[in-house]
Amino acid sequence: MMRYKAVIYDIDGTLLDTIAMNMYPLIRVIKEQTGQEKTYDEVKHFFSMSGKATMEALGFDYETVYPTWVQYVNEYEQPALPYAGICDLVKKLYQENMIQAIVSAKEKKQYDIDMKDSGLDEYMQAVVLFEDTVKHKPDPEPLYKVLKDLNLKKNEVCYIGDARSDGLASLNAGIDFIHARWANLGIEPIESAVFVANHVEDCWEFLINE
Repeated sequence: MMRYKAVIYDIDGTLLDTIAMNMYPLIRVIKEQTGQEKTYDEVKHFFSMSGKATMEALGFDYETVYPTWVQYVNEYEQPALPYAGICDLVKKLYQENMIQAIVSAKEKKQYDIDMKDSGLDEYMQAVVLFEDTVKHKPDPEPLYKVLKDLNLKKNEVCYIGDARSDGLASLNAGIDFIHARWANLGIEPIESAVFVANHVEDCWEFLINE
């Protein structure tokens, strides 16, 4: 028996390993815009932020600079790949008739590249992306929207994510949060999480309420 009727996922750092393919192109953009040489460690904190928030934090014009970043991401030699065990988890949950959905700050054009190429998109019954809401994580609006789209109550779902903004959005929405730590981003376990998953397989063990 499953603990929930639906599992909602974040994408980057949770379903897909997109860290290098986003951060190294960002280093290139920063060099072009400012002349500064940044290291991976200096920029990796931007990984959990939306593209718009990253551009604003760096003081770049979103309309002109963000498309360049997207271009460099798409040209990067390492594509977005599911973390080990993710495809198995998603397929097993599908076989158990678990509803699965996405809430992410990723923009649609990047989603179409990353998720559809991975094959995971076909298992998702609802997708809420950056363009779909006015407010974004840690605001609960994206989670409220997916609940409405799925016609489910907050106690019937859980949200799996890697970032503190994911945990705060869940807390603000009153939804159980599972902290995904398999990306090894160095984020300490999030206190509000009902479960901390150090490995993908841990999620399956928790979601099966035996």
